[in-house]
Amino acid sequence: MERQSQKSSKTTVKRIAGAAQRDRPQQYGSKGANTSKASRKIAKNNLFVAVSGTISDGHKFISNAISDGAIAIILEQFPEEIDEDITYIKVKNSNNALGIVASNFYNNPSERIKLVGVTGTNGKTTIVSLLHQLFTLLNVKAGMLSTIQNKIESKIITSTHTTPDAIQINLLLNKMIDAGCEYCFMEVSSHAISQRRVNGLTYSGGVFTNITQDHLDYHNTFAEYRDVKKSFFDSLSKNAFALTNKDDKNGYKMLEATKAKKLSYSLKSFSDYKCRVLENQFEGMLLQINKVDVWVKLIGDFNAYNILSVYAVANQFGFSDYDVLTALSMLNSAEGRFQFVRNEDAITGIVDYAHTEDALKNVLSTINNIRSNAEELITIVGCGGDRDKAKRPLMAKVACNLSNQVIITSDNPRSEKPEEIIEDMLADLDPIQKKKVLVITDRKQAIMTAGRLAKKDDIILLAGKGHEKYQEINGEKFPFDDMEELKQSLKINN
Repeated sequence: MERQSQKSSKTTVKRIAGAAQRDRPQQYGSKGANTSKASRKIAKNNLFVAVSGTISDGHKFISNAISDGAIAIILEQFPEEIDEDITYIKVKNSNNALGIVASNFYNNPSERIKLVGVTGTNGKTTIVSLLHQLFTLLNVKAGMLSTIQNKIESKIITSTHTTPDAIQINLLLNKMIDAGCEYCFMEVSSHAISQRRVNGLTYSGGVFTNITQDHLDYHNTFAEYRDVKKSFFDSLSKNAFALTNKDDKNGYKMLEATKAKKLSYSLKSFSDYKCRVLENQFEGMLLQINKVDVWVKLIGDFNAYNILSVYAVANQFGFSDYDVLTALSMLNSAEGRFQFVRNEDAITGIVDYAHTEDALKNVLSTINNIRSNAEELITIVGCGGDRDKAKRPLMAKVACNLSNQVIITSDNPRSEKPEEIIEDMLADLDPIQKKKVLVITDRKQAIMTAGRLAKKDDIILLAGKGHEKYQEINGEKFPFDDMEELKQSLKINN
């Protein structure tokens, strides 16, 4: 058995993966990327990649993989017992190696499709969804990889993570190419960048939306979170474009070290792509994009940024302004992103995925800019368990400051007690803010209560879960649909 040095390991991985691609064994195996449920089944003549995950370590499964038929192992540390019939390839980082292997195995699909990555705290899902819609309207075959769902043209593939693992990404990209897709639009999460799930991919472009406090349970500090996002742009080639939100105070930083073509978009300052909001209603807004007026179905400044970035991407790929602007007017918001219904009493119910302080502030500010203030604004909000605790009191404060009535409830408590999460949210509220608050732990009851409290013309915002069709409690997902519960509360039958 030859033990490869770290210096030569990348070349070795590329060589082995290239050979595997030509011979096409059944599949690679990967255990421990996140949980055992995400593990691939190992069969005879497979390559097993031992990934050190956040929950489990794939190195613990090496002997099992060999027993199941694996003939080669990529690893970071050699096991105590070496099997002379097995090829071991030691690498510095298994996740990085997995990206190279997966890319080579599927014949580098990201080099055969125009891949655009979208990263940032808020807006990723909306932008990816809008791009997929837009290019479809332009009669161009496209795929998408997003939090809500993955798509190959119109075919929907269930999504379990914001960004899939390297094997799934390359598999899906290859399927898109087989289906004739020319473009793919992909959410790129900070977790995926940090865990090197997107390594080995070739991007035609990258988009930065914004960055606010989120995922500090994982990244520890805001600076670390920001720099992980930045590393995505650092990795772009000179043949790609890097499009950043100039109005975000960290937008400039994303472009500091990139080799890609540097571009910016803005609502407030001089930039390559400029937009003004001329009118804002619940039914849509009138925008002026690069001095041309266009009516769109989405509302709010945050969506104006999303629309503008979509326009910019299409422009970079050479589509005509007329065709793009016409298509923009036909786009619908992503599921669970500022979706609204209205009942016979003219009570408006809004469901939005806002799960950060900034996202909640954006949505509430948009509502307040549209409403007359004669009506009441009731906000239902909670915070997810096992996630950044620092944002909990901040979200409660924003809700109280920008709403007439606040119902604090359970979101996805996961392994935490809902009551303790709610206590964290209430911790920094002053007496005046607390007077606005009702605490109803049961989310269904909270929604029903809001429906009973609302009077003619009032507005209910149901924030936090958006498109999710479940509530996660103690490791189990229970069916729960915010929009359906809200409709029931407002006695809307369709």
